[in-house]
Amino acid sequence: MGVFERYAPFVQDFIYRNRWENLRAIQVAAGDAIFNTDENVLLSASTASGKTEAAFFPILTLFSEDAPRTVGAIYIGPLKALINDQFMRLNDLCEEAHIPVWHWHGDVAQSHKNKLLKHPSGILQITPESLEAMLLHKHADISRLFGDLRFIVIDEVHSLMRGDRGGQTLCLMERLSRLAGVNPRRIGLSATLGDLQSTGNFLASGTGRGTVIPRIDAKGVKWRLSMEHFYIGEGRVPEMTERMPDTSDISEGMPGASGISDGISLPSAEKSSDIAPGDADPGIGYIFEHTRGKKCLVFVNSREECEVITTTLRQYCETKNEPDRFLIHHGNLSTAYRETAESVMKDEEQFQTTVTTATLELGIDIGRLERAFQIDAPFTVSSFLQRMGRTGRRNLPPEMWFVMREEVPEARAMLPATIPWSLIQGIALVQLYMEERFVEPPKLDRLPYSLLYHQTMSTLASCGEMTPQALASRVLPLSYFYRISQEDYKKMLRHLIQINHIEQTENGGLIVGITGERITNNFRFYAVFQEDEEYTVRSASEELGTIVKPPPVGEKIAIAGHAWVVDEVDHKRHLVYCTQVKGKIPAYFGQCPGDVHTRVLERMRDVLAEEKSYPYLMEHAVKRLSEARDTALYSGISKDPLICLGGEMWCLFPWLGSYSFLALERFLRIRCAKELKLSGMDSSRPYFIQFKMKAGREEFFRVVKEAAKIPIDPMELLYPKEEPLFEKYDEFLPVELVRKGFAYGILDIKGMLERIGQWPTQ
Repeated sequence: MGVFERYAPFVQDFIYRNRWENLRAIQVAAGDAIFNTDENVLLSASTASGKTEAAFFPILTLFSEDAPRTVGAIYIGPLKALINDQFMRLNDLCEEAHIPVWHWHGDVAQSHKNKLLKHPSGILQITPESLEAMLLHKHADISRLFGDLRFIVIDEVHSLMRGDRGGQTLCLMERLSRLAGVNPRRIGLSATLGDLQSTGNFLASGTGRGTVIPRIDAKGVKWRLSMEHFYIGEGRVPEMTERMPDTSDISEGMPGASGISDGISLPSAEKSSDIAPGDADPGIGYIFEHTRGKKCLVFVNSREECEVITTTLRQYCETKNEPDRFLIHHGNLSTAYRETAESVMKDEEQFQTTVTTATLELGIDIGRLERAFQIDAPFTVSSFLQRMGRTGRRNLPPEMWFVMREEVPEARAMLPATIPWSLIQGIALVQLYMEERFVEPPKLDRLPYSLLYHQTMSTLASCGEMTPQALASRVLPLSYFYRISQEDYKKMLRHLIQINHIEQTENGGLIVGITGERITNNFRFYAVFQEDEEYTVRSASEELGTIVKPPPVGEKIAIAGHAWVVDEVDHKRHLVYCTQVKGKIPAYFGQCPGDVHTRVLERMRDVLAEEKSYPYLMEHAVKRLSEARDTALYSGISKDPLICLGGEMWCLFPWLGSYSFLALERFLRIRCAKELKLSGMDSSRPYFIQFKMKAGREEFFRVVKEAAKIPIDPMELLYPKEEPLFEKYDEFLPVELVRKGFAYGILDIKGMLERIGQWPTQ
């Protein structure tokens, strides 16, 4: 029997109603794995390939044949917006079969949640944070709610692989399964995975099952891709000539396949006097012109930049006497603002553009997008692919326009400042995927002490008084904590007793202490990702969103794509009251640190060294790349990691990713600086390190290589009295564990030593 014939009649009817002529490859592979094995399943295929339906068609078929007595499947999504979107899609599919679909997160009405609590059934869609809250507050009901749980579907699984949030999700699944007495199969979904086997192992942790990873032979996909370069502050938009680069297929998912990106034909841009007010940012003017009459997304790399770009684009509308056609979407905005943007983008009759961070990077269906813009390079290949995948639906090719911007280098600028790092990084990201199908692998070897604190407090708060042995037996066996020793756990518990996060009773049991209650009783406790102290911003009765570190009264802020003057700050209630004004000012958000892989830096070096042309580069990007290559050739930076900038000033180009670069900085300061007489070290992570040095070139390499031969204890690369608070709950841990977690779990000493070993001996 084929997969389609195996589907329940209501699933077949759904397929007919949607006029699907045949099942997609991912749906056939998923059906075979779910119907014919008892293993976990990892489904990796391009965005909009139908992964959600591929997972749920067979799951719902099995439910129709043997209805679960409780919630039968949990769908874990990383974003509220994705939950909301999938809720609507699954409701349409399940309505005819009378299989209820529930969604549960902070914006869902309590009445809807109460219905689930009374009648646990069907499918529950939930975020990791809401699942944490459920385990904490509905601990006694878990068995009744999930006693017949058969599947857990984890969407966008790659987004949970690079930090504590993924570890939290893994812990939650194991804790829930243990409490409910079940062992559900896990189904992971993702469009951008590099190391499928590692991800499959991660998915299977604690289940005692293996993971089936179907190979999907997808047809070639054409990309429409362009990359242009602009100088900020030039006050003009460079005139563009129309051209159509050569095109060919990219064979998605076929490592080693040859091919180049499809190009796009760009209309000539108007001159700056026609488009931009005052001191124009030509890159933003370029976006303004090429979004008119179209439905687009503009991706940026931080919430701060999101606000600034939206404000600037709206100023352009005002100057041109055009209606405002720009929306904004990021994590600090109020629910109303985010959902408004999502609704407008889904409307096929409206042609507006949304400026966004990663919040619209994941699998939310926002209708027929004509193109995406990316301002400067994203940090990862994974992010580039996700953002590219937002377009290309409804039988259109994926289309992305990179807009690379940099300040005009000063005439007397030193060598490193003359390299257009964002442009080179953007090229490297594209080339890595095209040539090697490279996507960043998961980082699964950390020492997650911050998450250990969180899961300990959550377990204790939900279970009540426990002996130290009982608590340890609940927490330490969770598979994500496999690197943490019993001795380290004892140190943490002793410390938490000392600071009153945990209290020891007369009987020797442990309960949450007075200080700990203030942590666990706050809704912010559910999340393990780092949060700044947020203030809600209001204008009259309207809630605009949140900011961190509000400026004094009378100063201006940018939020929701407009400028506002601060009228009042209520620090006690964390409220900011403001009035809208005209003008352009910086937004107040924390910086978004990049996590760049070493392969990206190595490919950037090759971009500077090779003579290869890239068909997606437009006129000014070609010119700027040529200048950068001339600079690299003249200086030798692509072949020689150490360059003298004149006198005692030197620059090191290690071509290392963020964490190995961080280790190298510390290694040079701690092991080498004294002998080499290094001073004034100034890093632009992860591109280069500038410093003054009394020693010469040959002595530098000799000293560094000899120092690298001596075995390194990672703790040696910590500064005296340093307490590197890296994760959300590090501040509550013993300093010794914080230092150990940073040294052994963050610093990539192996990658650093491998690079030093490749350097010349003189």
